[in-house]
Amino acid sequence: MKLVSYDGPRPKDVIAKYGRCLELVPTDKRFNEISVGLYVKNSVFTVWSFSTKPGIEKRIKEIRGLLVSLGGMTPVTGTYNQAKFECGLIHSRPVRFLLSQAVGKDPEYASNTAAMVIKDSKSNLIIKAEGFDRDNTRRYQISASGEAKNPAMRLRMIIAGFSKYGEMDKTGDQEVTFECRRNHDELLRILLPYSRNVSSVETMMQAESMRGQMTTSTLGFSQT
Repeated sequence: MKLVSYDGPRPKDVIAKYGRCLELVPTDKRFNEISVGLYVKNSVFTVWSFSTKPGIEKRIKEIRGLLVSLGGMTPVTGTYNQAKFECGLIHSRPVRFLLSQAVGKDPEYASNTAAMVIKDSKSNLIIKAEGFDRDNTRRYQISASGEAKNPAMRLRMIIAGFSKYGEMDKTGDQEVTFECRRNHDELLRILLPYSRNVSSVETMMQAESMRGQMTTSTLGFSQT
């Protein structure tokens, strides 16, 4: 691999400006296999890459756009790479999955507004999440229908997946809410596939972490 000079901001400068790196995608397969990081400071998220390839600003803007459309974030006025949640919280765990989706999907991808329903990965159950408001809180009722060996146990495990990956609070036998108690239907949609298979998601996350550690992309650098 040919080495090239780099005279852009150093990692410590980026961290000082944009905050800590919450998540890093080592390889953007839609744009020259660059690395893409999501930084957060004062509840503002910044999409950043150390790549200097032509078109990088446009690509960063595309990813920011998907954070907004897929995750329900609000773009920061006057920027092409920053967004935030109106609730003011970070929601760090679900945002990790959100960034992966934003980098991986086509920039023209249209967010889904259909019912939040998915087939269970380990049974024939159909998992459904329904959002509703009560006592100034956005709540999500999680249910399952269909045949399974032990549907009640399986449903409890799925609800535990929402707690683990969504940092959600259990407020009833089949009811969960986000910490901020606000409406985050978009994040719930992102979490739905992950909640049904905790062990596989753990393996996937460990593999992604190792891949990041074994490449120079971990520091934010990529081939220019």
